[in-house]
Amino acid sequence: MSQSITIEEYQKRRARLLARLKKASAHAIAVIPSAQLQTRSRDTEFPFRQDSDFFYLTGFNEPNAVLVLAPHADAPVQLYCQPISPHEEVWHGRRLGVDKAAETLGIDFAASIDDVDDHLYALLDGTEKVYFAHDKHDLAAQLYSIADELRASPKQGHQAPQAWVDINPWLAEMRIIKSPAELELMREAARISVLAHKRAMLFAKPGKFEYQVAAEIHHEFAMHGAISPAYGTICGGGENACILHYTENQSELRDGDLLLIDAGAEYQGFAGDITRTFPVNGRFTETQKELYNVVLAAQQAALATLKPGSNLPTAMKAAGKTLTEGLHALGILKGSLKKLIDDEAFRPFMIHGLGHWLGLDVHDVGTYTQEGKKRKFEPGMVLTIEPGIYIPKGMPNVDEKWHGIGIRIEDDVIITENGHENMTSAVPKTVAEIEQWMTAK
Repeated sequence: MSQSITIEEYQKRRARLLARLKKASAHAIAVIPSAQLQTRSRDTEFPFRQDSDFFYLTGFNEPNAVLVLAPHADAPVQLYCQPISPHEEVWHGRRLGVDKAAETLGIDFAASIDDVDDHLYALLDGTEKVYFAHDKHDLAAQLYSIADELRASPKQGHQAPQAWVDINPWLAEMRIIKSPAELELMREAARISVLAHKRAMLFAKPGKFEYQVAAEIHHEFAMHGAISPAYGTICGGGENACILHYTENQSELRDGDLLLIDAGAEYQGFAGDITRTFPVNGRFTETQKELYNVVLAAQQAALATLKPGSNLPTAMKAAGKTLTEGLHALGILKGSLKKLIDDEAFRPFMIHGLGHWLGLDVHDVGTYTQEGKKRKFEPGMVLTIEPGIYIPKGMPNVDEKWHGIGIRIEDDVIITENGHENMTSAVPKTVAEIEQWMTAK
């Protein structure tokens, strides 16, 4: 079983943020809220999922809480959380409570969330800059309301904050490089995701339904401690694979079709994200094989570029060139190969990007440019590489034999000191590997 993040690591993260706040202003604070329960219907809620930034800084997995970092305060790290309530806990589950929060989470001071406005009033009074995520609109309204109260009391010596600064860029920079402990958790999320994809390949056959395949995947996740998928599982048979974010998963699998599965486990907050495309009956047709091998070659070309100092556009250029060459060789693209490559003629067949950062969010935080230039890979970055080709029915100027085919291949990759580590390569990927694995059933 993979390790968890230690209290000491969370403390170091908060210390880094405190140091940056202190450097930014003599009087600055940061306010980071937890996620809230979201209503599903009437008086029932969706399963709770913690806000990624709050979880990154605390490891605390309860709703209705606020973390405050105030370098100038007597207690620089403060947490406001739900107090112990036997009545509420009978209905909604156990709480850590205020008394245990400081010791358990390694913070300086804890109080009830019911008192947070009073404490924020005192902390905001005279503060020069307040850092918070500007996309957290409920928090913004709360902070602005407190500032209005301060602004209305100048004769009592109160002063509202002078500036409101978005903290998202700071947290994104911290989160984009994964620690050794985070990488271990990500490897476990990847391992569980691998097992689920291999199980789905063995289960799938003509007459099964897409939702049954998804159920097999989710069962495998849960049996290894990943209670939830990291995102909506995609099981697209036949032409459904041409819908990039297809999650209806209602269709019956047909003999002769391909099945595209895009699914990943969430383990201790961290996401796996794998896509494989394979024949429902276990055997590729010649047409499917030809197109599949183009996508596979494009992924291999992109993976070969991954190392410190390179970047995602370089990987995209390698994949795009290979896709264009393959589509041209199959007669799907026509004309001068050099011009087709220069014009990125593959784009109508792959309208999405090549990959994205991966971490606590499946589309994780972190910019793709830095100081106006394409961001260079560094050890500890984690990303996906996922080229595809999609030819929906009715696509003009393409032979009908290709219509209705959607193919994507995706793996999760760590940038290492000397290159990269593919965490999800154990899922069968070549035509021979897939056919061999599927005949094992």
